[in-house]
Amino acid sequence: MYRSVISLIFCFAANLPAEVDLRLNFSHQLKGKALIADSLRYKNASSEVYSSTRLSYLVSGIALHAENGQIYNVSELVGYIDDSSSRHSIQLADVPAGKYSALSFYIGLDQQQNHSNPALYPANHPLNPNLNNMHWDWQGGYIFMALEGHCRQPGEKMPTGYAYHFANDANRTRVMLEAEIDLQTDSAALISFDIAKLLSQISFADDGATTHSQAGDPVAEKIRAAIPSAFQLQAVAPVRAMPSQPVVEAIDLPASITPHPITLPKYIPIPKLPLDNPLLTERVELGEMLFHETKLSRTNELSCASCHQGETLSDPRQFSPGVDGKHNQRHSMPLVNLAWKKSFFWDGRASSLRLQALMPIEDHLEMDESLDKVVAKLENDPVYQNLFAAAFGSAAISAENIGLAMENFLLTQMSFDSKFDRASKGLDKLTKEEQRGFELFFTEFEPRLGKFGADCFHCHGGALFTDHSFHNNGLTTNDDIGLAATTGKASDRYKFSTPSLRNISLTAPYMHDGRFSSLEQVIDHYNSPIEASATLDPNLAKHPQGLGLSAEDKNALIAFLKTL
Repeated sequence: MYRSVISLIFCFAANLPAEVDLRLNFSHQLKGKALIADSLRYKNASSEVYSSTRLSYLVSGIALHAENGQIYNVSELVGYIDDSSSRHSIQLADVPAGKYSALSFYIGLDQQQNHSNPALYPANHPLNPNLNNMHWDWQGGYIFMALEGHCRQPGEKMPTGYAYHFANDANRTRVMLEAEIDLQTDSAALISFDIAKLLSQISFADDGATTHSQAGDPVAEKIRAAIPSAFQLQAVAPVRAMPSQPVVEAIDLPASITPHPITLPKYIPIPKLPLDNPLLTERVELGEMLFHETKLSRTNELSCASCHQGETLSDPRQFSPGVDGKHNQRHSMPLVNLAWKKSFFWDGRASSLRLQALMPIEDHLEMDESLDKVVAKLENDPVYQNLFAAAFGSAAISAENIGLAMENFLLTQMSFDSKFDRASKGLDKLTKEEQRGFELFFTEFEPRLGKFGADCFHCHGGALFTDHSFHNNGLTTNDDIGLAATTGKASDRYKFSTPSLRNISLTAPYMHDGRFSSLEQVIDHYNSPIEASATLDPNLAKHPQGLGLSAEDKNALIAFLKTL
């Protein structure tokens, strides 16, 4: 619940409570029916069939209007709504009880909020860029609304993609919802958002399948004009109070602890660290020893560091061999800057680092050892007995504590001292070629407006150079269906985790199966026509012919990537 300083201009009724809570619940619809995400089933006025794979937006300037013109205004509260993560609510605290005639809000941020430093917001704040993936990085400002999906023209078999990114100060749009609103107790307002109304005047083929909201872009203008009528206040009804959240307690703290400090550059967003496993020097040191410990494998020959080597914690081999030389069909991911990730492995099957750290131990193609036997080996080692006693109050050598210690260590493995970082601090300077590559990286590919960038930032944006999401990037696949193996959803087939591009020139080979040995091959993949499929990411599907970068452009892009 976000509480902010409020401007209060209202007279209380004597028989009502002074203040109530109001929750705004946003429901997403298409032609009055519940929107089904990732479903290529909807048709517009141009007989184009389309789907929605992403619907996210920022809400600000929420206000309640009384019949006499008085206003209760929440000037500083911002809400982030995201359909795919079921983030549908905004909580207003301490609203003056009474009768109102309208509810209003803005899609987008005021100029001060829009150009504030995104790295200052706490991990759970709606404007933390690692939470919302809505910030436009070094170009400045936030995306106010992102609507992406697939579209298919009449008579076509394979869909392409569309990506509408509504932004820029002048496009902040007010929504006014008039209705009788009687707040006598804690209540919820149900607000519907119909994307058919949002897209009612747009044809993907005729108007364009993309917008990045440049001044004068007719697609952005049509979206701005349609936003006020796309929202509707369906009902306001009393609700029970939200239950209080349980207090998270640290697991098995020792009597004496040494907090492990972390210093971040001012442009790096604040990570959401596990509250039940605070960073302690004793646990970090134990986790580092365990990371390099060969006793974790059946043959006592392999450690985590065998496949995650050196400062980049990566493997130069396409596939990392397990204890018997066997291997799976995925490349070992670099293990740096994990404090900002929400799920782990290429297919997202681990929800925390403590779980991720234990899975390779029991994997028959990796370490092939049982956790019980690992615990027994460590219990027979006096060094580990002392280390676990220092890191945990119970001194227990257990699978849980092994995972917690390795999680602590991995959370501290960060990489923010590249040439690019030094240039960002004014301690170095990019060459003309590197600067050209930077511009290409963060420039959209929008031919109808004369924009011919590399469009990399959609998936690899932000100071971490990843959106920590999952995408089908058009690779020819084998039997590995990626995220779908974890979620069971057909719409997730062939989607894999977006790796960070930090240390990219030091962490070849590339892609989930390590198929590309050079950055040149990676860029050629995106520069050429992309193999179409039902789940191909819309930001790739929107330009199926590829990027068409010149040889000079490709060299500049590679030069920039090497600064990371």
